[in-house]
Amino acid sequence: MLAKVASGAVIGIDGILMDVEVDIAHGLPAFTTVGLPEASVRESRERVKAAIVNSGYEFPADRITVNLAPANLRKEGTGFDLPISLGILCATGVLKQDTLSRFIILGELALDGRVKPVAGVLSMAITAKSSGFDGIIVPDGNRKEASVVKGLSVYPVNSLSSAVEFLSGRKEILPEPYTTKHAFEDTEKSTEDFSEVAGQENVKRALEIAAAGAHNVIMVGPPGTGKTMLARRFAGILPPLTFDEAIETTRIYSVAGLLTKKRPLVISRPFRAPHHTISDAGLIGGGHMPRPGEVSLAHNGVLFLDELPEFKKSVIEVLRQPLEDRFVTISRAMTSITYPSDFILIAAANPCPCGYLSDPAHECRCSPVQIQKYRNRISGPLLDRIDLHVDVPALDYKELSSSTPAEPSHKIRERVISARKIQARRFSRSRIRTNANMTSRHIRKYCALDDHTSKTLENAVKRLGLSARAYHRVLKIARTIADLAGAERIEKAHIAEAVGYRTLDRKFL
Repeated sequence: MLAKVASGAVIGIDGILMDVEVDIAHGLPAFTTVGLPEASVRESRERVKAAIVNSGYEFPADRITVNLAPANLRKEGTGFDLPISLGILCATGVLKQDTLSRFIILGELALDGRVKPVAGVLSMAITAKSSGFDGIIVPDGNRKEASVVKGLSVYPVNSLSSAVEFLSGRKEILPEPYTTKHAFEDTEKSTEDFSEVAGQENVKRALEIAAAGAHNVIMVGPPGTGKTMLARRFAGILPPLTFDEAIETTRIYSVAGLLTKKRPLVISRPFRAPHHTISDAGLIGGGHMPRPGEVSLAHNGVLFLDELPEFKKSVIEVLRQPLEDRFVTISRAMTSITYPSDFILIAAANPCPCGYLSDPAHECRCSPVQIQKYRNRISGPLLDRIDLHVDVPALDYKELSSSTPAEPSHKIRERVISARKIQARRFSRSRIRTNANMTSRHIRKYCALDDHTSKTLENAVKRLGLSARAYHRVLKIARTIADLAGAERIEKAHIAEAVGYRTLDRKFL
């Protein structure tokens, strides 16, 4: 007898419908899975058999063939366990086919019949809604994750027997209520605030500009000057996530299996800070079946790379494409997967190997050759893609001991949000959202300069030897500075300040 169950898999962050076809025929007992299954899918036969028997149902002693369609896509993961077992029970007459056809079903089975959570449920819930199914049956551990999709009936099950009882009409399972309504009210306020950072007003100003226009930043200074402290407080001055951004970010975390029962929706901007020993696959994403890397987990948030020159050069060079395109494409022999990676890069670096080149209180013992070799670990093309270059000087005792309270993060955030609203109105008819994403066409339209201001920029380009990309970065930064000031046009003072954030084009290289 033949049975068919609707299930799904996730390719990138997109849910793809899959048909689980189960055929039971007379013959010697066998269990065969076809349709390009990976090892975890082939092993499901042992989990399925044990779960069916231990749940009190009869496992057929016949030839069982399971086909996962479409057969040209590789299948991995354990989410096919529950649909395969229900397909077997349908083929043996325990369940009716017309009832099974109403739902998308996902879930991993334990040997005793318990249903365990799986990754990528949010993407499949979005697909279930758009495909017109009556609902989706998911593990109890994934119920809140799936329920953020408005208008979709989510039926959580904690065991194979409860799924069978529900589908046979002997047990009622109430759909999980829509949970997004109050999710953003539960946002945890950051305990880290800019008011805790003494001095460094020039760096705070640069980070405010970066937050307002979504610009990338590199901070260069001796150890102990507050670079890491400032970076960790940067996410606190960014605007709150919109609902669409939260869903998009949550889909990435769902695919990566990083969601929890307590936090089924990512409601605050991600802050990712990988160690400098990370591999290029860990940073960009990869694997046999490519998984999202740190640049994608930082989507709509912040990627902080501390001690940037200490990263392997092959690792930081792969940042070029995501910094420019805002997405990552990972190609393999059998597939090509694209993950979004629209993040703000905050990098920190010492001025030399010992770190004390610019520190008046410590003597630098590095030779010119060592300093040049250290600085050359960051290539010119990568530095070109970082908008703001900020010197972080060592603080003196007077600044450290000052009792005057510094400006709190929420005040800076208010100005950032106001500037973002100006950009939202400016780009309302285009796909971009911030000044950092402007193309050459947008720059010509929104960054026009008068003759006097243009002459100032021309002199700076010649003096610093800025590349064409760096020239456009200066205009984008100046546009953001003007937005923070509420100015309609870019003025000479805005250009002068923007040029001041490109000094590393000369010094660092």
